[in-house]
Amino acid sequence: MHPDDWRESDLFRLLVLGVRDYGIFMLDPGGHVVSWNAGAERIKGYTAEEIIGRHFSTFYPPEDVQAGKPEWELRVAKAEGALEDEGWRVRKDGTRFWANVIITALYDDTGELRGFGKVTRDMTERRRAEQQLTDRRRLLAHLVEAQEQERQRIAWDIHDDTIQAMVAVDMRLQHLARKLPAEYRETVEQLDGAVRSAISRLRNLVFRVRPPGIDRQGLRDSLAGYLADTAMVGEVRSELEREPDDAAAITIFRICQEALTNVRKHAKASSVVVTMSTVDRGFLVRVVDDGVGIPDLDPNAGHYGLIEMRERAEGAGGWCTVTARDGGGTAVEFWLPDVRP
Repeated sequence: MHPDDWRESDLFRLLVLGVRDYGIFMLDPGGHVVSWNAGAERIKGYTAEEIIGRHFSTFYPPEDVQAGKPEWELRVAKAEGALEDEGWRVRKDGTRFWANVIITALYDDTGELRGFGKVTRDMTERRRAEQQLTDRRRLLAHLVEAQEQERQRIAWDIHDDTIQAMVAVDMRLQHLARKLPAEYRETVEQLDGAVRSAISRLRNLVFRVRPPGIDRQGLRDSLAGYLADTAMVGEVRSELEREPDDAAAITIFRICQEALTNVRKHAKASSVVVTMSTVDRGFLVRVVDDGVGIPDLDPNAGHYGLIEMRERAEGAGGWCTVTARDGGGTAVEFWLPDVRP
């Protein structure tokens, strides 16, 4: 070996041995540990003297050993050249950690298998953070569902009880006005007008609490109706291959409702366009205006409306972004998965 080659291989060996973030070690063809680095000792708890010569199944939980997973991994690595896996592994003290593992089959120049290289990374903290995020999103989804159910109950109570009672009062006032002398009729008609105005306001409130038109009219027409009610100039374009289910439709409506509220309050826009399309087995929606933009586009900066849009989308398994357009205005874009088969 040339002296320069010796120095390079020795430096590489020292590099591998000194790495602490990754467990890097060698196995013989039968799966026994033949080398050990500082990272492997830190992650798994064994010193080189304790582990070299032992079978690498030592690091696997009993259920995986009984199922033959260590031997299966070596067979796959040998057949395919390498294998990557994530799962539970066991430290010397018996505690478990979540590991990302790569096993690479190593052959010499003659094609003979000389052993395996194994790289292990402790991913416990990442998995815990991902689990916490998943739990948070699951909780948020439950809260949103409970909120929608409560909205629906309130809307039905107002529609079926309060509004119907007031409609009955309206009819009786009209009937009474026709029978009264002229000097009393105007007063009753004014009272009837106040009742009708209250009924109209209650119906608008019911629509805002729980839009009843989605089931009957479809999502596009419901959004178009809401856009018209806000007195904004714009249009709703639907390129959907099929209507979203009820849960997705309500989520889309609520996010668009919040986005359009932001446009009306902050953007000073002359027009807004809502476009819905089918993308990646889900629903992609864009709300684009030509206004001055909203003051704070960072959903993490405390703007409740932006946070609500993002959390509604993420709670349904999707995503939401808010960006400033080059030509002026704001684009809200979000995607929800179509969970139906």
